[in-house]
Amino acid sequence: MTGKHSAGILLFRQRPGSGPEVLLGHMGGPYWAGRDARAWSVPKGEYEPGAEEPEAAARREFAEELGLPPPDGPLLPLGSVRQSGGKEVTVWAVAGDLDPDRVVPGTFEMEWPRGSGRLRRFPEVDRVAWWDLDRARELVVAAQGAFVDRLAERLAG
Repeated sequence: MTGKHSAGILLFRQRPGSGPEVLLGHMGGPYWAGRDARAWSVPKGEYEPGAEEPEAAARREFAEELGLPPPDGPLLPLGSVRQSGGKEVTVWAVAGDLDPDRVVPGTFEMEWPRGSGRLRRFPEVDRVAWWDLDRARELVVAAQGAFVDRLAERLAG
């Protein structure tokens, strides 16, 4: 297999009197700081095929990115997409609720400003929020919009 692989969990909830909502994380770090549209993502992360099962990676990455374990419950497979950079992303959905204020994001380190030789630490996600499906499609990384569509089909069917 070539290229990078990521796996994640799309948390969703049904609110009485309104449609379903999904939990997305706004990507942390300097590249995304001033952006909103296409700067949100399913909580996910990379794994090594053959060394870790994608579903296990999705659960691990949810916990690493948000600092909270994914809710118990059956995982609904939403399939895979290939993002514009070539990364293959596989996602499952699970019903549950989570208070965004309880999220304690993991961090990553990178040289910033680029070429400065200084390493800085940034949160994996700098904020987390619930969005209705229409707004989520506008905010999420373009290829990941397919997961919102597939979840909507599963919930309608």
